[in-house]
Parts: sequence; structure tokens; C-alpha cells
Amino acid sequence: MSFFTPGAPTKAKICGITNLADAELAISSHADALGFNFYPGSKRYIDFEECKSWISGLANRVCRVAVVVNPTADEVAKLRDSGCFDAIQFHGDETPEFCAKSGFSHWIKAVRVKKGVPLEPALAFETKYLLLDAWSATAYGGTGLRLDWDVARDFAVKHSDRSVILAGGLTPGNVREGIRIVRPHAVDVAGGVELEPRAKNEYLVREFVRITHSA
Repeated sequence: MSFFTPGAPTKAKICGITNLADAELAISSHADALGFNFYPGSKRYIDFEECKSWISGLANRVCRVAVVVNPTADEVAKLRDSGCFDAIQFHGDETPEFCAKSGFSHWIKAVRVKKGVPLEPALAFETKYLLLDAWSATAYGGTGLRLDWDVARDFAVKHSDRSVILAGGLTPGNVREGIRIVRPHAVDVAGGVELEPRAKNEYLVREFVRITHSA
């Protein structure tokens, strides 16, 4: 999928897609990937059985990423074998060994960046794609909090063999600056393109993707 193709322009991933209309909006805005959240604790959670028919219909139009938090092996297998997804994103406390057995050809490991805590342990995950998100003691992402971009930049420079996906508090108003500082492979947004949870705003989605691709 083009989302995993290296090089410019920076890729845009719209996460927390909860309905077909928002998926179509993101695709028409030329988003490179969509994220679908299957963690019941998320405000953007969707039930796979209820949504799999329309997610399946997006095949070959955009990269579809299943976002999970501490799933069981059976849950991962169900998502993989459904044929509805091109990649999976582990956003919880999964072990490197667990993630490596996902069976997905592409997978992303999210790392919550906490001040003073080294990011090097994330290198134990055998994936090229590491998503850097803001630390929260109460949530596994989707908080709108912003991480320290200087920390993300230093990690990306030091470990150029990895493709960093920048997340956490991004909006159309700050994504250009985030890209300028970190130079990530991709940027990831959920709440930053919403006026209320679970509903993407057309202007914000289009602006976010346009700015990302032109940064």
C-alpha cells in the first residue's frame, strides 16, 4: 500500500473512523490510510461485526489499519483473516513477541512518549513503523495531548532505519510545524479533525491532508 511506501510526501493517516461517510470523506481528501479502533475503552470504538461490510468495501482505495489495544491472539487472527485490513496497529502494552506473530505483512507499534523515559525499548519490536503518541496515565491514545516534538525528532534522527509516525494533538494548525521539526514518515490524527468525537469535520480533514502532503 502507498502508506508504507518510503519517501515524500509525508503520509496522512486519519484515525478513529466510525462510519462510511467519514471514510469516504477521508478518501476523497486523499488520505493515505484510515484507522479503525476496536478498543472498547476508546470514545471512537466500533464493533467489527457491525462495520465489517462497509470496511471491506474500501478495499484497494485506501490503506485500512485495524487499531487494537491488548488484544487476544484470537482477536488478531479474526481481524487478519477477515481480509478487511491491510495492516494492524498495536496501541497497548503488547510484547514484541506477541506483535511479531500477528500474521499481518505490515504492522505498527504505538509508543506512548513519557518525559524522561527512554524510547529505545521500542526498538525491540520487529517492525519498521513506530507511532509516537503522547503519554497519558488514563488512556491509550486519542487524548489530544501533544508529545515533545524534539524528543520525537531526536529519536527519528538516531534511528533512521525506522519509519516514525507522529501522533498526539495534531491539527491542521500545527501539523506543518510538527512535520518540519520531526520529519516523520507519516502523521496520524483523530480528534484534531473533529468538532465532536466520532464525527470528522470536512474542512478539517481536507486541510489536514492538504497541509501534510504539501509540507
